[in-house]
Amino acid sequence: MKKRIRAISVILVLFVFCGVLSGCNSNKKEKQEPIVLSDLGIIYDTEFGGAYIDLTIDEFNAYGFDYGDSVSISFTNGYKLEDIPYYNGYYTRTGETLLVAYPGYPHIKVGINNGNDLWIVADLEESDKAEIKLVEKGAYLNIQQARNLSYKDERSAFPSDAAFANFRSVQVKTMKENVVYRSASPCDNQHKRAPYVDKLMGEAGVQFIVNLSDNEQKIEGYIAKDDFNSPNFLALYNAGKVIPLALSMNYGESAVEPTLQSATFGQNVVSGLRAMTENDGPYLIHCTEGKDRTGSVCMLIEALCGASYDEIVADYMMTYYNYYEITKERDREKYDIIVTDVLDPMISSVVGDESVDFEAANLAVYAENYVKTWGMTDDEIAALKAKLLKQ
Repeated sequence: MKKRIRAISVILVLFVFCGVLSGCNSNKKEKQEPIVLSDLGIIYDTEFGGAYIDLTIDEFNAYGFDYGDSVSISFTNGYKLEDIPYYNGYYTRTGETLLVAYPGYPHIKVGINNGNDLWIVADLEESDKAEIKLVEKGAYLNIQQARNLSYKDERSAFPSDAAFANFRSVQVKTMKENVVYRSASPCDNQHKRAPYVDKLMGEAGVQFIVNLSDNEQKIEGYIAKDDFNSPNFLALYNAGKVIPLALSMNYGESAVEPTLQSATFGQNVVSGLRAMTENDGPYLIHCTEGKDRTGSVCMLIEALCGASYDEIVADYMMTYYNYYEITKERDREKYDIIVTDVLDPMISSVVGDESVDFEAANLAVYAENYVKTWGMTDDEIAALKAKLLKQ
C-alpha cells in the first residue's frame, strides 16, 4: 500500500456576507468557491479494477464533499473525467464512471461500473497523481437518495435465518425443485452470515459450491480466522467440491462487442457452469452478499432454463426484500429503479441488443448464444440442462 499522500492542496474560499465586513446588505447569499484537492496519490485496485484515491472516505468527506455531488477528476498523465457523480454505492448504469465511497473500502475510488478497468482505460501508473474538483453540490442527489440502501449485520434484525443469510432455492417453472441455491457467503464472515449460510446449505444437502467472490488464497484466509465456523463448507472445500472463480462485476455491456474484462467475466462464468456439469447437485452459488455477482449468474442459469423475464425479476428482487424489505407494492419507485438500473443491464449484457423487449423475448436463445461465445459447447449446455431441468 502506498504511503499517505505527500501533500493535499485544498482551495476552499468562503465569501462572507458583505454586511459583516462593510455594512452592505446582509441579505446577500453566502457563496462558496469549488473545493479542489490536488496531488493525490492513486492505488490500483487489482481485484475489481479502477483507481483508489489515497484518502479515506471520512477524510474526503471532511473537505466538504457529500454523496450526490458532481465532481471532476484529472490525472497528471492528462486523462480527465468531467462531471461524474460521487456516491456511496455503485449507482451508475453499466459502463458509466463514478467516484465511489463504498462502505468497507479503505479509500474512495474512481472506476467504471461493471465495465472496463478505468486504470487500463486511462493508462494510469502509481506514480501519477489525481486532482478532484467539486463541480456542483447535489447534482445527482435524487439517484443517491433512491439507491442509498443499507442493512444490518445482526441476526435479530431479520425474521428468519434464511432471510439473514439471503439463502433460497432458485426456482422457476422449468427447473427441478431445490437443485440450485443462492446465498451470501458461507466462508467470508465479514457480515456475520457465514455460519447461518453453512447451516442452511448443510440442511439442503448442498454437494457443490460455485464461489464467485474468492480465490483459494482468500478462502484459506477465512478458514484461518478465529471466527470461522463453517464445517459444511470446509468439508466440501477439502473434498475439492468448491470452485473459486474470484469473479469481478466487470461483465461489460455486451458479448457482441466484448472487452477484455467482459471476456474474462464470461469465460469465468462458463468455467463455473462447466464445473456444475461435472459434479452432482444440489449446488450453491454465492458471492459476498449473494446479490449482484450471484444475481448475474443466477439470471443466466434461469434464462438458460427458459425462465421468463418476470421470473428472473422476482428472484433477483427477493434479495432486496431480504436485505432492505423493498417490494413493488411498498416502494415502487426504488423497486423500478433497481430493476432498470441494475438487473436490466445484466440481462442486456447477455442479450447484446438494447432494442430487444425482454418481456417478450425468448431469453433462452440469447443465454445459449452467450455461453457459447465464451466457450461452452452444445454437449455441455445439454449436460447442464439435464441436471437442472424438470424431465
